[in-house]
Amino acid sequence: MEDINTTQSKVPFLPIHEEATTTNNRSSILKSIRANKYLQIASGPLACALIMLFLDGPSSSRNMLAVLAWVFLWWLTESVPMAVTSMSPLFLFPLFGVSSADDVAKTYMDDVISLVLGSFILALAIEHYNIHKRLALNITSIFCGDPLNPPLLLLGICGTTAFVSMWMHNTAAAVMMIPVATGILQRLPDRSHGSGSNTDVQRFCKAVILGVIYSAAVGGMSTLTGTGVNLILVGMWQSYFPQEDAISFSTWFMFGFPLAFMLFFVLWIVLCLLYCSTSTRKSLSAYLDRSHLKRELELLGPMDFAEKMILTIFGGLILLWMTRSITDDVPGWGALFHNNVGDGTVSVMMATLLFIIPNKKNEGEKLMDWNKCKKLPWNIVLLLGAGFAIADGVRTSGLADELSDGLSFLKNAPYIAIAPLSCLVSAAITEFTSNNSTTTLVVPLLIELARSMSVHPLLLMVPGAIGAQFAFLLPTGTPSNVVGFATGHIQIKDMIKVGLPLKVAGLALITVLMPTLGAYVFRTDRIV
Repeated sequence: MEDINTTQSKVPFLPIHEEATTTNNRSSILKSIRANKYLQIASGPLACALIMLFLDGPSSSRNMLAVLAWVFLWWLTESVPMAVTSMSPLFLFPLFGVSSADDVAKTYMDDVISLVLGSFILALAIEHYNIHKRLALNITSIFCGDPLNPPLLLLGICGTTAFVSMWMHNTAAAVMMIPVATGILQRLPDRSHGSGSNTDVQRFCKAVILGVIYSAAVGGMSTLTGTGVNLILVGMWQSYFPQEDAISFSTWFMFGFPLAFMLFFVLWIVLCLLYCSTSTRKSLSAYLDRSHLKRELELLGPMDFAEKMILTIFGGLILLWMTRSITDDVPGWGALFHNNVGDGTVSVMMATLLFIIPNKKNEGEKLMDWNKCKKLPWNIVLLLGAGFAIADGVRTSGLADELSDGLSFLKNAPYIAIAPLSCLVSAAITEFTSNNSTTTLVVPLLIELARSMSVHPLLLMVPGAIGAQFAFLLPTGTPSNVVGFATGHIQIKDMIKVGLPLKVAGLALITVLMPTLGAYVFRTDRIV
């Protein structure tokens, strides 16, 4: 998950130019802390102890804040593996009296977690049979153009990445598409010389890599399965407001897809304006055409039964997700089962078919077996569970009431400014910590703030969660950014040059869409 994986610590950074050498004393201190693993480990319990000893206030909220500091410091420093840190609420909450062992354990498994598990198993099947590569090459070859049209090719690469990111996690989509993109760029000449032609090539390479990492982030916003942030939001909504209708896959898609679609075209336009000049086509045409993509496709061979069957199951899953719950007037198929089924029900059911249907490659082999599932990202599942546990602890301990005072300035904001300000708060924090951590921390506060303001909680929750995904400025914002940065084609100034207008556009879209489309989709015109 975007911020869940440990990709950030495993991908080496390439040398950065002079602007990156202006490090201050704070960064030096952070480096020394990071260099000492035992100091990092001790930072969590130490912060916890200091809060317990010196902070006044109700014991329940103080204890929850102490536990929160412990967990977030371990997440931030990664001194303990991310998955292990995500399990720490299972012992910290009972020991500090935040909640009972049974109550905290229950937050680690619900329909949202089931949705994630089923989706990941299907994603592993797609990866195992190289369906993702076939899909990427086919779509990209369509947009290559004859003669070559660099903006159209860029649109194809970015569009493919965004589409894939809609159905698997955006980090996985970026990791999958970066090799496809760099494979195309390897056809281009050496860019170490400063001629005009090579300058155009270098600029186009920047556009491709930036397009992949940002398209993965933007595409993931449109569906519940595209990013952990959306899943955390849905889980918190169900936890805080169990009496309200759950946010289904189709409900989120009605809002998330138009937002992502418009933001995607803003991204494409910005990339074309900054990196595709009138001479780019001439500089690239001698090196880049459809022949490269066709050769890659030929190496994959024709699509076999297993690939066709997995695509059929994948398409069926999307259809079932979209039609389980449609509108109040037109109930989906879920009404046949008295609405007892959820998106996780469908996800696990369709994933189960992979272990039943033969792949027709070897006798007795199915499309999937459990050995292939050893790569399931349990760290993501556990972090989602930890996020739900923390949200529940913040709510029940009363800490949310205490912390929401820090966002009290929103109470005096005009109604039209509530959504963009909530988004802005998350968008600022997310550049320095993980998207999921930002969501886990900020959304519960926004819920309590919404209650005190007597407005619909989703009017603040949705912009807050989406803002947490606007990590566009720094390489460390998400693992996707790190993957792109490590290719050597982009620098921090390139990310800021594209990321800043993209972030501003996102805030503008939230300002327009939340009071209009959001009011219709989430029914924010009423009080919960």
